[in-house]
Amino acid sequence: MVQGTGSNVGKSLLVAGLCRVFARKGLKVRPFKPQNMSNNAAVTADGGEIGRAQALQARAAGVAPSVHMNPVLLKPQSEIGSQVVVQGRVVGTAKAREYQSWKPRLMQAVLDSFSRLSDEADLVLVEGAGSASEVNLRAGDIANMGFARAANVPVVLVGDIDRGGVIASLVGTKAVLDAADAAMIRGFIVNRFRGDPALFDSGMQFVAERTGWPALGLVPHFADAARLPAEDGLGLRREGRKGSVVIAVPVTPWISNFDDLDPLREEPGVEVVLVEPGEPLPADAALVLLPGSKTTINDLLFIRRQGWDTDLKAHVRRGGRVLGLCGGYQMLGQRIDDPFGIEGEAGRSIEGLGLLDVATTLTAKKRLEAVAGTSVDGVPLSGYEMHIGETTGPDALRQPFAQLANGHADGAISANGRVVGTYVHGLFADDRQRSRWLKLLEAETSDLAYETLVDDILDRFAVHLETHLDCERLFALSAG
Repeated sequence: MVQGTGSNVGKSLLVAGLCRVFARKGLKVRPFKPQNMSNNAAVTADGGEIGRAQALQARAAGVAPSVHMNPVLLKPQSEIGSQVVVQGRVVGTAKAREYQSWKPRLMQAVLDSFSRLSDEADLVLVEGAGSASEVNLRAGDIANMGFARAANVPVVLVGDIDRGGVIASLVGTKAVLDAADAAMIRGFIVNRFRGDPALFDSGMQFVAERTGWPALGLVPHFADAARLPAEDGLGLRREGRKGSVVIAVPVTPWISNFDDLDPLREEPGVEVVLVEPGEPLPADAALVLLPGSKTTINDLLFIRRQGWDTDLKAHVRRGGRVLGLCGGYQMLGQRIDDPFGIEGEAGRSIEGLGLLDVATTLTAKKRLEAVAGTSVDGVPLSGYEMHIGETTGPDALRQPFAQLANGHADGAISANGRVVGTYVHGLFADDRQRSRWLKLLEAETSDLAYETLVDDILDRFAVHLETHLDCERLFALSAG
């Protein structure tokens, strides 16, 4: 089990890289994260949803993602509450304090999923959540030491030297853990080192002496890891290319599945501009892209408070294009109705942005499905749907965006052809669709094969880890 001294120390990518390391050695590897918190999720082959990081880790291991790789997924809907997904299915919503009482029964689902993966694998690589030193949350814990102890899984602790204070973080973790938890840790890794590794030899030795844990490696910064699909908000704000065609993306509080942007950032002819709160939409944008949202109504209200609704209408009047993905599609319509209180008070109805002649009703049933088909001009597409709600109206009937292989029509196009909405995530990861949109925007096209790029980075990252980590010792730890 890979645990961290804090959030964002690189646990997810280290597990992905190690999945690829051991899969390349011919082992049957499975990733596992007992509890994850993210609004960036992925559809699984068995018809559920898991955190995006576990989907990437499954890809690195060469297997299809399964709901058992992330049996508990928390999808924040407010500052204090989250939707709770167990083994791929929504089971309810809970506030942070209330959720603590759920943990004993959730542990059973976690251990069940872990057992299923263990039965089919030579090696299960487990990712912890947040910090191993959150002793205030230790009672009933299912994400870190609580799971490690319950499943008797040895732990490797990771610290991030790039953020500073890594020696104190590692030694301090040993200081605050109780003795039985600390005994689960069998070694430590220092991640994201920059410069001459010899300069940190004494630091590694100091941590080993103070903690009694052996050093398993000092991992230099691997820049291309940032180009892999991310589920954390920090990944949203990574640097992209500086192209001649601007795609503007308003950043709302509950933005989700923002890895939809990653393939566009790899294109030399495109500059993806994140529009932060308080900033206007850029007047030179060729396309304004409204991404998915975990709470569509609240994000729509936020867009109005920023004045972006006015900016959008001016953008369309100037001849600009707008694309709404999933929640963004719902916002573009005339109205969003919430008769069952899916996103708050039952019976609430809110006026949409009015750029598409459609309306959305939020419903309890969630659609989770991989899809394929063709867009209106006959260009093939593939991706996935992950949404609550049904959207209908004249624009959807007159001119849907795509015809799907499952027989359903998807999305809508405005009468002037400048505004498009679709429920299909992953649209730009499909090279055919991305090329279609670049031509539509009169942007420079390239020969980028996005999925090949991701696998190439995973392969190079695996080599990087094999060079700087004691992978043989790591595997020996897993065997007891």
